[in-house]
Amino acid sequence: MAPDGQTLAPNVYDAEPIPEAARAEIDRLLSSGDLFRYTAPSDAPVALLEQEFAELLGARYALAVSSCSAALFLSLKALDLPAGAKVLIPAFTFAAVPSSVVHADCVPVLVEVGANYRVDMADFAAKLPEADAVMISHMRGHTSDMDAIMALCDAAGVPVIEDAAHSLGTVWGGRNIGTIGRVGCFSFQSYKLVNAGEGGIMITDDPEVAARAIIMSGAYETNWKKHPGLTNSCAHWQNKLPLYNLRMQNLSAAVIRPQLPLVAERVAKGRAGHDRVADVLNGSAHLKVPEALGPEERAPDSIQFNLMGDWTDQQAMDFQAAAKARGVSVQVFGLSEGNARAFWNWQFLVEVPELPQTRAMLMRACDVRLPTRLTEGELDYIAAAIVDAAKDVRG
Repeated sequence: MAPDGQTLAPNVYDAEPIPEAARAEIDRLLSSGDLFRYTAPSDAPVALLEQEFAELLGARYALAVSSCSAALFLSLKALDLPAGAKVLIPAFTFAAVPSSVVHADCVPVLVEVGANYRVDMADFAAKLPEADAVMISHMRGHTSDMDAIMALCDAAGVPVIEDAAHSLGTVWGGRNIGTIGRVGCFSFQSYKLVNAGEGGIMITDDPEVAARAIIMSGAYETNWKKHPGLTNSCAHWQNKLPLYNLRMQNLSAAVIRPQLPLVAERVAKGRAGHDRVADVLNGSAHLKVPEALGPEERAPDSIQFNLMGDWTDQQAMDFQAAAKARGVSVQVFGLSEGNARAFWNWQFLVEVPELPQTRAMLMRACDVRLPTRLTEGELDYIAAAIVDAAKDVRG
């Protein structure tokens, strides 16, 4: 609060705090020097994290790795796709997603995304016959129609990987996001619901996918024996697969594990904060927060909304500036120079397609961080600043 009692513009860039319980374990690890996940004969922090995360999501197997990008890459390699395999991905995602496809010697095929930030199912169905795999990004936690996607992919025999980097705690039709496809991949990067600075994890119920990923993650020689329940499958793949050395180390697991019991609370706070701000924004004729699809219960730590009406690019940039003047950072995805979420900036692709529906959405779609730690007063300040900035520009 300011001295006059006014609420100051909140700082939304601090990551989720690290629980005190992690500090003792970190001190113990530093004293022992036991940072490599395979040093201990059993119960290393990374191994315990895998067990606890699998139980939290209701999956048979979990593999902790260095990042969500590493998990996506390993998932593609574990599916044993041929070089040049085509992988459908939404055109609204982060550059790391098509990058993981390229890294796996596959070819990304971009699918149109609608104004509600979800996959356009007509374009998806039209492009599915050419696909060898599908990687669905629940971008910013927005879940596409997973019932329709899985029905089409199951009928075609096409495996689905869920990029759930933004969706830990989201539920679709009573099922945890990340458990619907063949593999689910999550992020522990600082701006995610669980903060380890960096780190990722993949989950699956498929023992062959799990075993192949474990070997390729860097379980060399017989280190795979420290992954319970997969002895036969791992023994089969030992020395037959390349080692990419994408392991998580024990310090990261020590930071993550005490945060897992806090996920439910953070999800509840994030949802309440998002909905509080959304109610205010939807009261403006100039702004619209798209509704979630029916089966989805989101776990948001940010809010996205569209500029409604005939905004020009200059007006959209003026809106960003007006919000910034009030201390609130609004990003219009398509108007932020070099934005890694704008598909036309992915110049590492062999060919960048023209996707008019997704482009139009990105040119008017806005993004604001809403960490779960914000107070109601801070949330109200952000909402009012956004609405007033729109009034400044549009009247």
